[in-house]
Amino acid sequence: MKGATLIISLITAVAAYAATPSAPRFGNEAADTTAISRILVEAVESDFRSPQERTAFIARHFEGVPYQAHTLEGTPERLTVRLDSLDCTTFVETALALSYTAGERRTSWRDFLYNLERLRYRGGKIDGYGSRLHYICDWAVDNIHRGNLADVTDRVPRCNYVVRSIDFMSHHRNAYPALADSAEFERIKAVESGYRSHRFPYIRTADLRFKDVQDALRTGDVVALVTKMKDLDVTHMGIIVKNQDGVPYLLHASSSHGRVEQTSVPLAEFMKRNASLIGVRVFRLRE
Repeated sequence: MKGATLIISLITAVAAYAATPSAPRFGNEAADTTAISRILVEAVESDFRSPQERTAFIARHFEGVPYQAHTLEGTPERLTVRLDSLDCTTFVETALALSYTAGERRTSWRDFLYNLERLRYRGGKIDGYGSRLHYICDWAVDNIHRGNLADVTDRVPRCNYVVRSIDFMSHHRNAYPALADSAEFERIKAVESGYRSHRFPYIRTADLRFKDVQDALRTGDVVALVTKMKDLDVTHMGIIVKNQDGVPYLLHASSSHGRVEQTSVPLAEFMKRNASLIGVRVFRLRE
């Protein structure tokens, strides 16, 4: 009986650990960790001239993966890893975290988890729903401050600026179940208060057709697509891939096509066809 009691206690302890905020949540732990390690080994063994080339190489591994929104939601807030389904943000974050890990010459999925948390959460640490970097402006500021990313938008010719007060989440509280908690709601409002009249650079859609602008973009750059909405900055993200003529396309998790794919038309044309968008921001991984 003592042996049986010990086994039950161990099972209970393992189950309790699996539900703690510090324990990652996988879509399929065995498949995901195996895939992560395989991609990291390939990336480490390859010879890349820049972090951007490595990021694009890794991002290509996810072409065809189904699109699925809201995979990060759940209580309590935990580091979520899903390689079997991605949205635009989790696609970009996964590719960047893998690239950063490979740049460190590391091939363990545990090192990837560490870097994914560093990119996704304020200060690189999970501390509830409010610690997730929900807004791209906040994601950019936090990761740039910690040296993970560089905002290179203002290095691109024809750069312009826009001013926004970012408060979409608090104005649409009912769309976010976690904000039913008054404490989390106040945390989000506190974040938003730092982005009143927030000024940031962007490249206008009309200027993306110019060669000097296209030449300034690199394969593996992250592009954040700036919306016309007055209380939000960005509604979509992806990664630049250039063809042999140096024309940039967008590799992204497409909700309309239901998968990760490269756009069938160049980035400039893709943006022109989306009337709700006014331009792009451009970020590069740092090491």
